[in-house]
Amino acid sequence: EVQLQASGGGLVQVGGSLRLSCVASGFTFADYALGWFRQAPGRGREGVACISTQAKNAYDNIYYADSVKGRFTISRDNVKRTVFLQIDSLKPEDTAVYYCKVMYRDRNYWGRGTQVTVSS
Repeated sequence: EVQLQASGGGLVQVGGSLRLSCVASGFTFADYALGWFRQAPGRGREGVACISTQAKNAYDNIYYADSVKGRFTISRDNVKRTVFLQIDSLKPEDTAVYYCKVMYRDRNYWGRGTQVTVSS
């Protein structure tokens, strides 16, 4: 069974930082791209960052939404079966529930999500 568990959210002030983690199980982690999404109150879910299976540095096969470029960093540890999202210079508009996702055998699997709240 594919499972994803996100953690690391919290309440932070504007300009602060958080590091989100998502631990995965139930599939060969190293063989799949993973993504982070977020959903703010009253809005649809949007893609934030995605990392391929072959990314070896900060610039290799990684996608960021324009709204987070330069502030968010996605990375992965295939041994720990974990994908990370480092969030710096937080803004109030970053307030949302953050989810990790994997597409496995043509089906999307989502983690439960972790709440990030940025106070001004």
